[in-house]
Amino acid sequence: MFLGGYLGSCAAQLATYAACTACQCASREVLRHSARVAWSVLFFLAMVVAWVLRDFATPILQKIPWIVKDVTHVDMDKWFGQQAVYRVSMGNFLFFACMSLAMIGVKFKGDKRDRYLHHAHPLLKLGLWLLFTALPFLFPNEVLNVYSWMARFGSGVFLVIQMIILLDFVQCWNDSWVANGEENDGWLYGLMCLTCVGYGGTLTLAGLMYYWFKPAGAGSCSLNIALITLTLLLVVAFSVLSLAPLARGGSIFPSSMIALYAAYLCFSALQSEPRDYQCNGLGHRLTAASGGTLALGMVVTLASVVYAAFRAGSNTALFTLEGSEEGEPLAQRQALLSAEEGDTSAGLDGVPDVAEATRDAVTGGPSKSETSTAQTPVTYNYSFFHLIFALASMYIAMLMTGWGTVAQEKDRIDVGWVSVWVKTAAEWVTGLLYMWTLVAPALFPDRDFS
Repeated sequence: MFLGGYLGSCAAQLATYAACTACQCASREVLRHSARVAWSVLFFLAMVVAWVLRDFATPILQKIPWIVKDVTHVDMDKWFGQQAVYRVSMGNFLFFACMSLAMIGVKFKGDKRDRYLHHAHPLLKLGLWLLFTALPFLFPNEVLNVYSWMARFGSGVFLVIQMIILLDFVQCWNDSWVANGEENDGWLYGLMCLTCVGYGGTLTLAGLMYYWFKPAGAGSCSLNIALITLTLLLVVAFSVLSLAPLARGGSIFPSSMIALYAAYLCFSALQSEPRDYQCNGLGHRLTAASGGTLALGMVVTLASVVYAAFRAGSNTALFTLEGSEEGEPLAQRQALLSAEEGDTSAGLDGVPDVAEATRDAVTGGPSKSETSTAQTPVTYNYSFFHLIFALASMYIAMLMTGWGTVAQEKDRIDVGWVSVWVKTAAEWVTGLLYMWTLVAPALFPDRDFS
């Protein structure tokens, strides 16, 4: 019995060791091959920390003299929660901003900053992140007040970037399927079906908004009715414009997708109304929901921000900064990338196999695989990627504090009248930007808008 128990214990320890080793290897491979995923996970962790500190850090912050000094707010609990969010947000902004500056000029995978800073040394980067996250808790309140106003501007920039990327995405989607439709009509039928889905979803969402945000017995709810109706009028305006002769290259499919997005922004704005507002019928239902349901909604909101930042940071076709592919012929980049992919002598992530490494050690010269990897262009702009996460750090601070209002409800994210008007403005900016893309080629025929 004793021997059997001893062997079982040894087997359990070996299994645990093997599992831990496998997890370490897997995490190391993820960091090597998908640094964007690793950075996204770190950013999500920062948002969770800000969320927890917002709701539970008041007893700790009350013991820090330079934070408590000159505080005269009535609702101290919410004010301290706001301060915790600002400080975590500022730390992450500084961290990703420094990473963005450090990555300026990285064009090839052979750059040491790519190998040793962007892709490798996860423990070092985690330590730096913790240091930057804790640093703002040493700053006086005046510094955080300045940052809070900067965050309003940075969040607006983040939203505008999202809109531009969305407009470019739907237009490229349309152009690609139309081009494929010249050889196969199935692509055109697919566009037609998706167009119907887009407008059908828009009308369905509009109907639900009329039902949820004009509840029976709540009065006229003229504001909500006006916002929903104006959204439908905006959809009609740019849909008609996309079919007008003035709109060169206009198509109804991008209009349907922008219409659906505009309806979503309107819905998101209305559901951000205070929960005790009589016309927010959906908010009344959410107030009665369980804590698990509310937590799930908050996690979904945070995950959507991470995904938006991930997609924006990976898109460098629209936003080319110094150190990216500017000035480098596209054909040359594609040839180099193809050469790396076709090099069968290289191992994972361009690392040469054992035979080449041994030969290189004997001859004293670099192997062909290492040379080709060093000259391979990076697939996205590292500096821009980290800049997007710096702006997203500002944006999440605004979401968790109701865009800087101390009246942000506890256990809620993105609730308050400021959030309502910010999203409403974002909806109209999106519609106006789309209409501009339709008429700009006709107004300025000498310019290239491709």
